[in-house]
Amino acid sequence: MQAFGLPSRGSFSGKHAKSCYHSFASFVLDRTMSASITSPNTGLRDAFGRPYIPAVSPRLKVVLAAIFAAVAVLGASGAYLSSIRLLDLFSGKTYTTPFKYWMLIVHVAIGAVMVVPFLAFGIAHWISARSRPNRHAVRLGLWMFAVGVLVCVTGIALIRLDGMPQLRSETTSHTVVLILHIVLPIIAVALYVLHRRAGPDIQWRWGGYWGAGVALFCVGMLFLHSQDPRQWYQVGPKEGVQYFHPSEARTATGNFIPAETLMMDEYCMKCHADVYKDHLHSAHRFSSFNNPPYLFSVRQTREVGKERDGHVKASRWCAGCHDPVPFFSGAFDDPKFDDEKHPTAHAGITCTACHAITNVNSPIGNGAYTIEEPQHYPWAFSKNPILQWVNNQVVKAEPSFHKKTF
Repeated sequence: MQAFGLPSRGSFSGKHAKSCYHSFASFVLDRTMSASITSPNTGLRDAFGRPYIPAVSPRLKVVLAAIFAAVAVLGASGAYLSSIRLLDLFSGKTYTTPFKYWMLIVHVAIGAVMVVPFLAFGIAHWISARSRPNRHAVRLGLWMFAVGVLVCVTGIALIRLDGMPQLRSETTSHTVVLILHIVLPIIAVALYVLHRRAGPDIQWRWGGYWGAGVALFCVGMLFLHSQDPRQWYQVGPKEGVQYFHPSEARTATGNFIPAETLMMDEYCMKCHADVYKDHLHSAHRFSSFNNPPYLFSVRQTREVGKERDGHVKASRWCAGCHDPVPFFSGAFDDPKFDDEKHPTAHAGITCTACHAITNVNSPIGNGAYTIEEPQHYPWAFSKNPILQWVNNQVVKAEPSFHKKTF
């Protein structure tokens, strides 16, 4: 009895009974824990043939599953973003589409969200496994964790936000950090495989499922990359390209361009406030029905054309230069077009009306140009202030696409 910390028979009492219970419970618990460590019943063995004791608890397995899912998305999206960057750099063509920036947002968001779970898992896993006899696996795990931390650090360093320290594009430091952020994950994956091979056999079946999921994600990205949202709901004039005649101006597709796309001066103002202020009082701003002399002239032209031809198409001659917004959006030909109250009547020559011109077709004048609906970054038209903020950050972080499409 005394071996278990129990009192002798003569001195036994209720108080002693409680003490005996706690002493015995502690003894049993210690023996149970010792047995679970020295005699695991998992049947697993490490690469050296020694009994393997799982170092990842059920709760940590949930975190690990989330990390695996995040790595799949981050790896696939990272490969996609790198491929587009390289194609743009070496092909001399522009393969970037708005979808690239959707994937950039997804990549950054998932990466930022998973930093804390990754660090928490790594620290918890190290605490539970640091004294394991398989020192080779422990060392590989530490190396992998260190490389993973560097991936997180380089990823955070590449994020550019207003008012925060940032690496400027096309600088040596930015290039070095970007290359490290691309190469380090590959090293981390290799170290993970070595780390796992030092333990029990890898369940390659689950790796196959993971790889299949990544492949499907990549196929989905390729499909979405090939899509042009501008084509989804386009409406064209019934007359085809004849709609634009007698004006020499044309749209690139022969279809209308949504008025809201052409009327984005306030959107431009957020970065180009000085130019916006100059434009606000310019002749371009007052080129349309908001200019009294022009309003009088074009009204007369439309009235004469309607009496003579039964329609107002002759006034298109003027619209190619003076009224790009109602003209290219399809509102101009309506005989009932309200030249005072219609939203497009006072737009004038907007920022987009000039910057979306892709070609000057001839030197004959009178608006002989081709205009194209620009491609926009995600949430360019959103009214939500948070989404607009995200849009602004992406434009400022990756302005090259904006330069090419405006």
